[in-house]
Amino acid sequence: MRFAASNVLLLACLFSFVCSLSIGAVQVDFYDVWLALWSYDNTQLAQKIVIELRLPRAVLAFLAGAGLATAGLILQTVTRNPLADPYLFGISSGASFGVVLLLTLFGVQSGLAMSGAALLGSICAMSLLLLIAYHKGTAQIENMLLAGVALSFLFNAFTSLLLYWSDPQAVSAIIFWSLGSFSRADWAWMWLPSVVVISGLLIVICFRRHLNALLLGDESAVTLGVNVHRLRLGMLLVSSLLTAVLVAACGGVGFVGLMIPHIVRFFISQARVLGMVVTALSGGLLMLWVDVIARIIIENQELPIGVITAAIGSVFFLSLLMFRKRTASI
Repeated sequence: MRFAASNVLLLACLFSFVCSLSIGAVQVDFYDVWLALWSYDNTQLAQKIVIELRLPRAVLAFLAGAGLATAGLILQTVTRNPLADPYLFGISSGASFGVVLLLTLFGVQSGLAMSGAALLGSICAMSLLLLIAYHKGTAQIENMLLAGVALSFLFNAFTSLLLYWSDPQAVSAIIFWSLGSFSRADWAWMWLPSVVVISGLLIVICFRRHLNALLLGDESAVTLGVNVHRLRLGMLLVSSLLTAVLVAACGGVGFVGLMIPHIVRFFISQARVLGMVVTALSGGLLMLWVDVIARIIIENQELPIGVITAAIGSVFFLSLLMFRKRTASI
């Protein structure tokens, strides 16, 4: 039954991928999409739109959703908190600060350079988080969460300060990027998020037994032979790398790493390989349709991705809160 559900999800991802190539300001029928994918002719306008504009966007959207969902799953597992995500730990804010610092000081917009700056920013945030959490020799999950929230506000303040002193024309472009967009998708550097997301998911799958032991508590994990501190540090670094590369590629996209693992957990256990793969596929599926909505909801304009994900996430958690209150009152 679970494998049947996963097959349905996979088919839904493939169908959504084709729809994302077809739907837009210029409608392209499925037959032209098929021709573009299997026998590309650059003299045909519809096929050029599919291959050169929409296909890299769709690939980046799917990778962003899968990567952020995987990063959220990692953080929720190592902290044993179902509401943990890269934003809560300041990882995304640190990555955004690194990119904004690069853009404002040097004006470099290379995908590889932005990914490096985002990685340095996220590692800086993670290092400060671990330094604060391990200040007295032992790290409590509560301390990590509180330190992450504080660091998130701190890096957001630094980012706002940089924007305040930047050129007004550059500020508008940076703000649009920070709200999230797939318009910068380019085949030249698409290999980077692809390698990072696939590698991150494979690492999580390989260490699934250690992560499952960590869910039982630190003491239980130690008795099972797990080096808790090393595992937690390694998983936090993997989550930082995923977040940094994706923030550099598409800007700030919130709630995906928080919402998708939470939803999947209602239907399937994430302790198994299937649950981890379903989490990644669900994140990619969501972002494919978010990208479609961003391109068509306003005529001749593109709505920032982060605005849509924030709206969906807030409605989801308000609905979840009302459902829990109703369940508790029964």
